[in-house]
Amino acid sequence: MPKLPAGRGWLYEIKLDGWRLESVKTGGKVILYSRRGKSFNSQFRDIANALSYLPDETIIDGEVVAIDENGRPNFNLLQNFRSAGTNIQYFAFDILMHKGKELTRLPLSERRQVLASVIKPDTYVEISEASDRPLLEMVTFVRKHALEGIVAKHGDSVYQPGLRTGLWCKQRLNRGQEFVVGGFVPSHLGIDSLVVGFYRGKDLYYAARVRAGFIPATRLKVFEAIST
Repeated sequence: MPKLPAGRGWLYEIKLDGWRLESVKTGGKVILYSRRGKSFNSQFRDIANALSYLPDETIIDGEVVAIDENGRPNFNLLQNFRSAGTNIQYFAFDILMHKGKELTRLPLSERRQVLASVIKPDTYVEISEASDRPLLEMVTFVRKHALEGIVAKHGDSVYQPGLRTGLWCKQRLNRGQEFVVGGFVPSHLGIDSLVVGFYRGKDLYYAARVRAGFIPATRLKVFEAIST
């Protein structure tokens, strides 16, 4: 497990268990984009509406999370929020452009100052807190409250998506949800992927399809064994 950096200049954020989305305001409209460029406006219309005050040509980086009854992010609730009546919130943690001015070459500490002046926290939108408290205190807090982990970012770092510069890293501290295998999806190789779910009380919910991880010969062998 990699070690989180400590010392002067480092900022720590709670690692959120959600979906990362960029909020882009242009032409008078806010569009929520995934990292693959897909719009999530239909899924999170309330968040898009809550960010309508953003000035044109502004880009916010953040994460959508579902908050459970204990006030903690819960990825399973996020996947099933339509049926669960879940509290969905967008946590903004960076700003890449403001009124057409690119900010990616500014240090993170300065970008966060701009972010704080732009974002208006409300029911659907919050700012992800960046703390300069000692790392040990942050680790103790995360473990005590059963949160997922910590993201460490250096206050002098510029925005460099996709690059491993050492000025941005994350570490998971607590185990996540346990899943059960409910079935499989067949293919010409035998088993294509496993269907997994999770229990909430006595009810079993679908979670995802997961690649089985078997070599081709094993996929076919297991498929033949469970199909007879």
